Amino acid sequence: MKSKKSKNHYFTKITEEAIIKYCGTENNTTRTKLYVEEIQPAFDELVNKIVYTYKFTSLENIDFLKEDCKVWLTTILSKFDPSQGTKAFSYFSVVTKNWFTHKAKKQNQKNRREVHYDSMIRETEIPEVDHQGFLEQAEQKEFWSLLLSEVESWQQLKLKENEKKVLDAVLLIMKNIDDIEIFNKKAIYLYLREITGLNTKQIVSCLNKMRAKFAVFKEKWNKGEI
Repeated sequence: MKSKKSKNHYFTKITEEAIIKYCGTENNTTRTKLYVEEIQPAFDELVNKIVYTYKFTSLENIDFLKEDCKVWLTTILSKFDPSQGTKAFSYFSVVTKNWFTHKAKKQNQKNRREVHYDSMIRETEIPEVDHQGFLEQAEQKEFWSLLLSEVESWQQLKLKENEKKVLDAVLLIMKNIDDIEIFNKKAIYLYLREITGLNTKQIVSCLNKMRAKFAVFKEKWNKGEI
């Protein structure tokens, strides 16, 4: 009858002893020999096993992260204390799993922020004009010129303090559109928040009122009344 194969066959007693010897000496030549011949191959396999077992394969740049983790294991290698009664395999398995868990949490936080920003931008986006219908460049220029004049005229209305802040911020962006780096809708939202100092709810409320005024302007333009 065949003996049951150890799950940790790559992290053997020899590996354990090599790590203990590594931690027990300050001789760089000895440490290098132990690491290259016995410890590094075990760490390589350990990292791969942890990533596969706990399904960290979905992390962005996982190949880079695996190499980064191996470097990190090397930096903490000498901190292992066999006198605590913990086996090297158990110790480095736990710290490796925790390292990737931390990376996974950071990625989840990043993904949630991106989804959150996308959601806020959909709420606060400034109405876009469909340029496809304006075949002539002159007509496009006329539209934007009239729109700017229309938006400027809103400054004469009786506005609340926050409404005035958002209106001034929108005008600032419109008048400096060629000088401001706006790569996407997220950037517009960030500019508005930075310029006004208002929070999301306040900006949304003000933009909704501006959106209603813009709809009236756009309808008149489409009907040729402007």
